[in-house]
Amino acid sequence: MRLSPVLDTLDRLRPRWGRPVVVANLVAQIGIIVTGGAVRLTGSGLGCSDWPTCEPGHFTPEFHAAMSINPLIEFGNRTLTGVLLVIAILVALLVTSDRSRVRSFRLLGLAPLALVLTQAVVGGVIVLLDLNPGFVGVHLLISMTLVSLSTWLMFRYGEGDGPTTSLVDPTTRRLVRVLVVLAAVVLTLGVVVTGAGPHSGDENVGYRFAVDPWLMAKVHAASVWAFLAVLAVIVVRLRRARADGRLWRAAVLLVVVTLAQGAIGYVQLYTGLPIALVNLHMLGAALLTAGVFSFLFATRTRAVVPVLRAPVADAARSA
Repeated sequence: MRLSPVLDTLDRLRPRWGRPVVVANLVAQIGIIVTGGAVRLTGSGLGCSDWPTCEPGHFTPEFHAAMSINPLIEFGNRTLTGVLLVIAILVALLVTSDRSRVRSFRLLGLAPLALVLTQAVVGGVIVLLDLNPGFVGVHLLISMTLVSLSTWLMFRYGEGDGPTTSLVDPTTRRLVRVLVVLAAVVLTLGVVVTGAGPHSGDENVGYRFAVDPWLMAKVHAASVWAFLAVLAVIVVRLRRARADGRLWRAAVLLVVVTLAQGAIGYVQLYTGLPIALVNLHMLGAALLTAGVFSFLFATRTRAVVPVLRAPVADAARSA
């Protein structure tokens, strides 16, 4: 049976363009978080007063002598969303049409497109509801979910479809799961802190979460310390088990990103939340998310290899 021309074309394009497209998808997902942060931090959240048009009857901002830069920043973020949508469509086409891969992998290729479309709707609701902090928070958490799935897709693209083999002992594997949960807690509390603070997203609309921002900042910091403590235990166990290669590199990179993100968080808090540092902290949150899932991915393989030995304490218990 002759293949359809579209599938035939995709099969020819995939070897050259498949990996660059999934990498571009991850970079764009992180980039949209930074530009979205710029919208909020510059008070441009309602720079475009309508959706999906920028102004009633106008798709783009209206230029006039009294206009500020805010509509341009907001419209620029919307434009990047369009670019992201195009990339997500390419990912869906190239991944889902690969009949040599398993169904779960092909379904993963649909995730960026599905969530980018969801983000477009949520973004519209945010504008129509005058930057309701709950929807703004959901908007950011969906973006972090996109970063995690896009990271997994990027690494998953380069491996086969055989059964997975864990590279770490059962106790470390459980600790890694705890680490992922703590990462979700850290991100969620970070959203609450931002939603309770001064950067509401518009100079005239000041809706915020009705919580004490200083108290929430302390709770958020406590969750970061818990994350770092679990990560430290994992790294020690990996070192004692003589981990190397991709697994060790991913662990070290995650430690570096975590420490840098924590340092930025404390500096921005005690310097009055300057816009540049807050936006850098948002970039750090995206990189932390990517780092967590990069490390999670590195703890398993689809090649048949021996599992790293557990530390001495675990070995003694099993004796």
